[in-house]
Amino acid sequence: MENIAFKAMIVSETADKRFVRAIGEKTIEELPEGEVLIKVCYSSLNYKDALSASGNKGVTRRYPHTPGIDAAGRVAASSAAAVQKGAQVLVTGYDLGMNTSGGFAEYIRVPAPWVVPLPAGLSLRESMICGTAGFTAALACHKLIASGVAPNTGPVLVTGATGGVGSIAVAILAKSGYDVVAATTKTAEAPYLQEIGAKEVIGAAEIDDQSGRPLLKPRWAGVVDTVGGNILSTAIKATRYGGTVTCCGNVTSGELHTSIYPFILNGVSLVGIDSVNCPSELRFLLWNKLAGDWKLDHLETITTELPGLGALEERIALLLQGKHRGRDIVKIGD
Repeated sequence: MENIAFKAMIVSETADKRFVRAIGEKTIEELPEGEVLIKVCYSSLNYKDALSASGNKGVTRRYPHTPGIDAAGRVAASSAAAVQKGAQVLVTGYDLGMNTSGGFAEYIRVPAPWVVPLPAGLSLRESMICGTAGFTAALACHKLIASGVAPNTGPVLVTGATGGVGSIAVAILAKSGYDVVAATTKTAEAPYLQEIGAKEVIGAAEIDDQSGRPLLKPRWAGVVDTVGGNILSTAIKATRYGGTVTCCGNVTSGELHTSIYPFILNGVSLVGIDSVNCPSELRFLLWNKLAGDWKLDHLETITTELPGLGALEERIALLLQGKHRGRDIVKIGD
């Protein structure tokens, strides 16, 4: 394929160690090696993208760099027999947008095993409304259900409920028949959370115990925690006998301070959720559930569509300030 030029967000490090973002031009030859070249139609904005776009070396080691851990589009060229030119596909996770040039661009090039065929029942646009956030939420819900937490076992808590992962977890669990309690610092968003399925909305302060007690009154049959820190610790202490807590985020803190008592006295399970290196078989299974039984009834309610790469600047700032709600997708091409 000819070495065409295309638009991309490029984050660069200045001589005085500042990081600046600009919409610039790259060429196909500048992309990393990989069997599959994809013309990107949609991407989405995640917390990890905002960190990468701000120069966080824990996410992205080398700059200049193009963020974007999600991409959906059409295969422009492929040397892999399993991936045909013209196919509609999506890529989430692995190293995309971290140290591999990502989806905030008109083209990406990736290894063939990273590519997921677009499931029947989802458009390219809808796949990016889900994106990494939706896939992470689906993985957390899948692990919760597999552990034996059923709708009749009691309420399920979702923390950070107005975020991308939290919003989609609320919607999936409500659609599956669970009584969902949504916790958020943004209690003014209660009507939004109730619209997407929350039975009850509570303030984050209610699940941020400062007493130091090793156990609290049992309340939750299961938990999808997206924030970490003391809220995760509180959730563990307040989970019912035999319940399960899934952990997939660290917006509040990456540290966890707790005792062994919830685990050895109440049989609570803590399950880590990693959407980056999830095995292909499970990845395909969950994407098909997101296109089928778990397809959200409120896709547009949770979505803000950005008209192009230039519109990401303002939304990145909002996300880092904690003023963001639901999912942002960005239209990049046709």
